[in-house]
Amino acid sequence: MRSDQASAERSASRRSGTTRYFAERGYDRATIRDIAATAGVDPALLHHHFGTKHDLFLAAMRLPIDPTDIVRGILAGDPARLGERIVDTFLTVWDSPAGGALAGMVRSAVSHEPSSRMLSEFMASSVLAPVVKQLGVREAKLRVTYVASQLFGLALVRYILRLEPLASAKRDRVVADIAPSIQRDLTEPLTRSARS
Repeated sequence: MRSDQASAERSASRRSGTTRYFAERGYDRATIRDIAATAGVDPALLHHHFGTKHDLFLAAMRLPIDPTDIVRGILAGDPARLGERIVDTFLTVWDSPAGGALAGMVRSAVSHEPSSRMLSEFMASSVLAPVVKQLGVREAKLRVTYVASQLFGLALVRYILRLEPLASAKRDRVVADIAPSIQRDLTEPLTRSARS
């Protein structure tokens, strides 16, 4: 029993160290080799257990879902209903047991600059980049960040601040009301000001 407890404590300590390393260096600059050196293990061991830096990050952050799998599913359908799929999937994930972990990550990102940078870099490379590539429209990066701002606002108001009436609004209503704005940002021409 004691060896199991010691093993669990070592594992938790390494996970904490990995998370701290990602926070200090950021997702983009972190390497498996450097993380292994910090943890005092062989890089091959990390590759064996986790495969890629992406998978190691998911494990270190205890993310209950892999965002790249979700993005793949969203992008697979009819482009004319992309906004609807995005909002519906977003609400499904936040309403699932994974929602609690996501709320914790958002709170951490808002209050801790290194966590914010780490999460931002991870989202940019693992979630936003595939969407930008798939869209094939002008100013795709800007469009995707517009969508991210709306989704972050939705998560903040509905799940973290729990402001009514949005906090208890039926999901079908939320999807129907928000999806057209998301669809417009992704596929329709962006308005330009006279100055630009």
